[in-house]
Amino acid sequence: GLQHYAALGGDVEGGAAVNLVPSESPKDVYTHVLKVVNDLIDKDCSKGKEIAQQVRGNVKRKTIKQTVMTSVYGVTRIGARLQIQRQLKDQKVFLDDSLQYKAALYITNITFQAMEKMFSGARNIMAWLGDCASLVAKKNEVVVWKTPLNLPVAQPYRRVAKQSVKTLLQKVILQHHSDNLPVSASRQRSAFPPNYVHSLDSSHMLLTTENASKLGITFAAVHDSFWTHACSMDLLNEALRDSFVDLHEQPLLSQLLKQLQDQHPDLKFPPVPDRGKLNIKDIKNSKYFFQ
Repeated sequence: GLQHYAALGGDVEGGAAVNLVPSESPKDVYTHVLKVVNDLIDKDCSKGKEIAQQVRGNVKRKTIKQTVMTSVYGVTRIGARLQIQRQLKDQKVFLDDSLQYKAALYITNITFQAMEKMFSGARNIMAWLGDCASLVAKKNEVVVWKTPLNLPVAQPYRRVAKQSVKTLLQKVILQHHSDNLPVSASRQRSAFPPNYVHSLDSSHMLLTTENASKLGITFAAVHDSFWTHACSMDLLNEALRDSFVDLHEQPLLSQLLKQLQDQHPDLKFPPVPDRGKLNIKDIKNSKYFFQ
C-alpha cells in the first residue's frame, strides 16, 4: 500500500523507505518509523514529559508494526491505540491498566506524527480521496470508479436498517440490505482510500500476470505473494517492475478526478495533490522493490 501511495505522490523520502529507489540494502519501513518515533520520544523526554520518560526504551518494532501496516487502510486513532495497547500487554511492559492505556495513547499519537513526517505525500492523497468521497456521499450516492484496467468498482456501503426481535430464548438483530437505503457517508469516506489502493494493487498483479505470460513463464499468486519457478525468477522480477512502472507512469489521480467530474458535473472537487520528484523508472533498478 505504501509503495503505491509513494508512487502516486512522487514521494522521494517515502519511496526510499519502501524500496522504490535503488539501495545497497533492503529498507524496512517499520524500523524507519520506529527510529522517528524514538527520536520524538527522546525530544519529549528532554522537555520533561513524564509519559515519554515512562515509555522510553519500551517501544519496539513489533509495538508499532500493525499500526504502520494498517495506516494505509485508514486505521483510526482508536483502532491504532487498541493495536498498540495489545502489543504492550503482550510485552508485559506496563502491568497497571491505567498506565498501559496512557502509554498506548501516547505511542499512538507519536506514531501518527512519524507517519505524517515520513509519508506526507501519502497522507495528502488519503485526505484528498476522503474529501472526494465525502462530496459524492453528500448527494446520497456511492463512490464509483474504474481501475486502470477499466474494471468498474462501486462502494456498496449504506446505512443498514436494523430491527431487534425478542424471542423466548434470545434477542435477534435483523439487518436489511437494500440499494434504496441511505448512503453511509462515513464509510464511503473512510473506505475510499484503501479500496482505491487495493484496486491499483490488483491491477498491478494482473499486469504482472500478463507480462509473465508474454515472457513464457509460469505465474501464480496468493494475495501479495507472487510465485514462479526458481529458474524464472529474474524474468518475474523484470515483469513485476515493468508492470509497476507502466501502471504509475499514467496520471492515475488526474484520471480518477476526471472520472468523478464526469459522473458529478455539479460538484466541485478539490485539485489533485502536488506530486513530488520521485523518478518512477528508478524502480527498475531497485533490487529490493519486491521481496
